[in-house]
Amino acid sequence: MNTNAVMFRTARPEDVATCVLIRGQTRENAVSEAELNAAGITREFWAEGVKEGHFPGVVAEVHGQVVGYCFGASETGEIVVLALLPDVEGRGVGKVLLRQVMEVLRGLGHQRLFLGCNSDPAVRSHGFYRHLGWKSTGQLDKHGDEVLEYTAPTISV
Repeated sequence: MNTNAVMFRTARPEDVATCVLIRGQTRENAVSEAELNAAGITREFWAEGVKEGHFPGVVAEVHGQVVGYCFGASETGEIVVLALLPDVEGRGVGKVLLRQVMEVLRGLGHQRLFLGCNSDPAVRSHGFYRHLGWKSTGQLDKHGDEVLEYTAPTISV
């Protein structure tokens, strides 16, 4: 895949159906629609959250098709999900998606961002976030994932 063909844009409520399908197709940590629903994350809940600004997000498209996305929580500064189809992994798409959502959350006033990440070093996300400057808090979230945080660097004048 030509990474020049990747376009990034703000997520819209109508993207959620595709995002749900992609979530079940990820190489690691795939979550089916049934599992999402059982956790209270229905298409309707997610789309309404996007519409109301509770879940700001960015999608990556190739030839008009969504191939990855990242969403955050506007109230807390949490990166809620980052997911890519396997054929776009390793091309910088996830990094761009993450940085764009981080910028949105910072624009909302969050100096500290956080996310839950698998604590197994063999899982790709473990090294991905750390390589980008995310640090472990030493805590686990309600799903048993390690909580990582990213604090905006202080600017000295």
